[in-house]
Amino acid sequence: MSSCLETSPRPKPGASQMLLSLAMSVLLSACGGGAETAVDPEIAAAANRAQGNRVLVGDRAELGQRIFTDDNLSEPRGTACAACHQANMGFAGNHGGRDGVAVGSRPASVGLRNAMTNSYLGLVPTPLTFVTANGETEAVGGLFWDGRADSAELQALGPLLNPLEMNNPSRQSVVDKIAASAYAQLFRQEFGNTIFANTDAAFNAIGLAIAAFERARLQPFSSKYDAMVRGETTLNQTEARGMALFMDPAKGNCVACHLMNPASGKPADSPFSEFTFYANGIPRNPAIPKNSDPAFFDLGLCGPERTPPSLPSTVMPGLTIENFCGKFRMPTLRNVAERPAFMHNGFFKDLPTVLRFYSTRNSNPQFWYGQALSNDLPAKYLDNVEVVKAPFNRPAASGPALSEPDINAIVAFLRTLSDGYRARPP
Repeated sequence: MSSCLETSPRPKPGASQMLLSLAMSVLLSACGGGAETAVDPEIAAAANRAQGNRVLVGDRAELGQRIFTDDNLSEPRGTACAACHQANMGFAGNHGGRDGVAVGSRPASVGLRNAMTNSYLGLVPTPLTFVTANGETEAVGGLFWDGRADSAELQALGPLLNPLEMNNPSRQSVVDKIAASAYAQLFRQEFGNTIFANTDAAFNAIGLAIAAFERARLQPFSSKYDAMVRGETTLNQTEARGMALFMDPAKGNCVACHLMNPASGKPADSPFSEFTFYANGIPRNPAIPKNSDPAFFDLGLCGPERTPPSLPSTVMPGLTIENFCGKFRMPTLRNVAERPAFMHNGFFKDLPTVLRFYSTRNSNPQFWYGQALSNDLPAKYLDNVEVVKAPFNRPAASGPALSEPDINAIVAFLRTLSDGYRARPP
């Protein structure tokens, strides 16, 4: 079996710095420090309003929140966007699904993937791009696990028409429900009195409103970690040890992919993702209905929820889209401790188990896969599984990368990333 290292070299410091710079430019834009160019001037206007003075985004963000929480916008009625993005679950939740993947408006409608958090969605670079620097090419950004949505506005519209999610038969059916809602007049005030006369314009406006809400309200930087970065509190001994392990290249090495800068004084400098795509060898989730077919595989960037993207001419020589099959975009770790399921297929249901997998994937693959190699990729794509970045480069004979006390400390640190922290009065 040939190694993917021959054609798909892994990140080097220069490339990581380039990705960091890209992430930082998006962070600045999302926090009012800059502006990204958008093709659609209406989307650009919405983004600028959402990123700037909150007084200006009040009406649109309020409208977006009402759409986001409206359980009349599904078929049959009863399922809102918020059903899969619950505030008390880190804006994830899967509509109560217990198998790690989302359940739609019909009880038998079980999806393929775990619902991604949409908290801090405004930090994700869009659209998906391929960044090449210092001998390696990385896929970066885009919304959904496979990066198929080019903007927050487009991502918000996807579930409305997905048969396994909100199951509306057409754009018109969604627009009709908005037109009959208690907030229809607010919709007209924001987008014009004749907005409902144009189905496409009205449907696109739904995405504009939801994205304005997400940018204005779902990235508050209000966690204990953020308070620590601003100098308002300190981490306790266990949390501080967990952060050190999180950053230690010889232990967790989480910071190599989940970017942070606790010394900057600015919470926005810690997105806790570089927004790139990885195949980490996550075990197959047998509870996903499509996985009952042993020949079926979810290949992320290569489908089945999207058509494989075209590679630009700037990628490294010899690379094809097949070098990216089985890779999924890395989510932010902000609010991660609140989520009920983890990874693209929801295989893991608690953070300690996620960390045990990262620690022992190499030393005990039989425990995770029932075999020596990942069980959720075709053999021809196994070379795409990450084996260079620690701890996934650890020799099997070296044993686990983390002890149970190490894992407990890192989990304690990850809990400091949950929004809503209130410091105790002195």
